[in-house]
Amino acid sequence: MPSFTVYKGSKSGAIVEATTTREVGPDEVLVRITHSGVCGTDEHYLHRDQVLGHEGAGVAEAIGSKVTSIQVGDSVGWGYQHNACLNCKQCLTGRETLCPQRQFFGTHDLDQGSFGTSAVWKANFLFKLPASLSREYAAPLMCGGATVYSALASFGARPSHTVGILGIGGLGHLAIQFAAKMGCRVVVFSSSEDKRAEAMRLGASEFVATKGKTDIAAECSAVDHLLVCASFTPDWTVYLPIMAPGGTIYPLTVSHGDLTIPYMPLIRNELKIQGSLVASRQIHRDMLQFAALHKIQPVIEKFHMDVEGIETCMGRLRDGKIRYRGVLEVAIDERALL
Repeated sequence: MPSFTVYKGSKSGAIVEATTTREVGPDEVLVRITHSGVCGTDEHYLHRDQVLGHEGAGVAEAIGSKVTSIQVGDSVGWGYQHNACLNCKQCLTGRETLCPQRQFFGTHDLDQGSFGTSAVWKANFLFKLPASLSREYAAPLMCGGATVYSALASFGARPSHTVGILGIGGLGHLAIQFAAKMGCRVVVFSSSEDKRAEAMRLGASEFVATKGKTDIAAECSAVDHLLVCASFTPDWTVYLPIMAPGGTIYPLTVSHGDLTIPYMPLIRNELKIQGSLVASRQIHRDMLQFAALHKIQPVIEKFHMDVEGIETCMGRLRDGKIRYRGVLEVAIDERALL
């Protein structure tokens, strides 16, 4: 059975190096990890005794006896979901993220993740990476990219629509690119002018600096889809007036607090608040192909896959200094691939 190095959270919040040993089952693949994205969700599990990381990319090193979809040597990635029953109504209609027996990062496989040198995953939840998409850029797409693409692709965003992006960070900078390449008018909302040039370079059509403003409706096009990618809860009295009638709001960043929002504007304009989880497998595959075709890449900062590198990266993420996704890279001498 293969053994490999993993990096765990701890009660104190310190990163702990450990070793995991796993058998490769008939329907599983041993992946030698080359890169891992670092997501804000990892911060939520930093004080738990579990291996961190759910934005993995690497190379298939060994496959189980029943695996036919992946070959040894394939470049693969995985994201937030690890497994599902594959036989319930949700699974059979392409909504396996809602399966009653779904297995996610943070609830299952706590002895392995993408913070490590290898991992063993179900082949059904691994994704072959397009040849033109390098693993260092693919890794952050496995959760961050899939999250924003799924919101756009699953709930009716069209080229004739205006998409608002609230916050230019790990999610927001990817949402701008995906929405723009889908042909949508993209309006970016940010607290200051600091990121205007970058937002426009990424594909924004309009940019609104919001700090200190209580009325911004006259400064932008009416928004059909508002993706909330900021790390804070918006002042809804500012953002509800920018919504087009029948528009949809997507709270994409994770918060454990209550969502409190004015009642009457929702009724008067028939607005919708749409929950959106991670992408289903087909949407995830579509996202990777779309990103490769349109050359969508996250803006990344790279760190070594070791205790010091992880702690440095997560510290910068915590302080809001990452531009815009942290990527951990396994040292070359540790990833002598086939």
